[in-house]
Amino acid sequence: MVEFRHVTKTYPRTHTHALKDVDFHIAKGEFVYVTGHSGAGKSTMLALMLRRIVATEGTVAVAGQDVARVPDSRLPMLRRHIGMIFQDHRLLGHLSAFENLTFTLRAVAARGNHEQRAMAVLRQVGLAHKRKAYPIELSLGEQQRVAIARAMVTDAPLLLADEPTGNLDPDTALEIMELLDDINLRGTTILLATHARDLVDSYKRRTLVLRNGELVRDDTRGGYSL
Repeated sequence: MVEFRHVTKTYPRTHTHALKDVDFHIAKGEFVYVTGHSGAGKSTMLALMLRRIVATEGTVAVAGQDVARVPDSRLPMLRRHIGMIFQDHRLLGHLSAFENLTFTLRAVAARGNHEQRAMAVLRQVGLAHKRKAYPIELSLGEQQRVAIARAMVTDAPLLLADEPTGNLDPDTALEIMELLDDINLRGTTILLATHARDLVDSYKRRTLVLRNGELVRDDTRGGYSL
């Protein structure tokens, strides 16, 4: 599903090596953590997969496609297959939970009945009863559930999550992890960047550890260790 082949990313203006010769692959259906101190390269890794930036050296492939070779006109098609979950959820405040999902479906020109798909996903994350609520009317945990639903609504086979529990209390963070675990069990590949030691140790999955842009650990047994 994801492959990094000797990937280096350098920002020439600051001479910063965000990633250095990173090499790994993630199979379809895996749940993988990416951990590391702030500035270790986690956000750069996610940005490369989304083709927001391109590698200085090496190859980044998603679903068999070299993302650097995808023309700009085809980027929406690439990103249709990648769901992104942010720490601050980034919902559209003037739209209801339901409308945030249907807006996403329209934006990627998804086929099928948008309303039916949106409701089906809201039911899956346990928020069908909050379909008319605006983000400000939802708790932080509910907002993050809507954000996860938005990432799922296009039926993307790959979900990228950037600190999705960072703003949540421990109990709500646990609920979000249980939801992501359930999504993974249904066949979706998940790559989760996080500092949450307790969650990584509780839900042990394959763990990639970055340090100063280098991949220093790839442990199938999981567990938090920097």
